[in-house]
Amino acid sequence: MQLHHIGVACRDIGEGVEELSRIHEVISRTPVVSDPEQDAQLVLLTLADGTRIELVAGRQVATLLKKNIGLYHLCFEVADIRAEIDRLVGEGAKLISPPKPAVLFEGRTVAFLLAGYGMIELLSKKPG
Repeated sequence: MQLHHIGVACRDIGEGVEELSRIHEVISRTPVVSDPEQDAQLVLLTLADGTRIELVAGRQVATLLKKNIGLYHLCFEVADIRAEIDRLVGEGAKLISPPKPAVLFEGRTVAFLLAGYGMIELLSKKPG
C-alpha cells in the first residue's frame, strides 16, 4: 500500500479549493466531478511538495461537517484491491463500501474500509 491522497470533507468544493490555495501552494487540480456511485462532488489538488488532497462535498460527508470534522479518509493505492480488502478485513477492518469504479480516477476501482484509526480508501493502481 502506498499513500495516494488525503480525503477532506467540505461543504462547497469552490470554497474548499480557495481555502486550500490560500494556505498551500496548489500546483495542479483536476476538474470538479460529480460521482453518482460515491454520491459526491470531488476534486483532487496536488500541492508543491507532491501531496494530494481530495476535497469531497455531498451527502456522505454531511455528518462529519456537522461535527466540524474535516479529515475524511486516507487513500492508499494498491496493486490488488480484492487481496488488500481480504488482508485488512483479516486484521479487523470492516468493509463499508465494496469496490466500484470512481469517476475522479478514470474508472479505477475504489473501496472504503473502517479501521481502528479511521476510514481507509483503497484505489486500484493504473494498469500497465
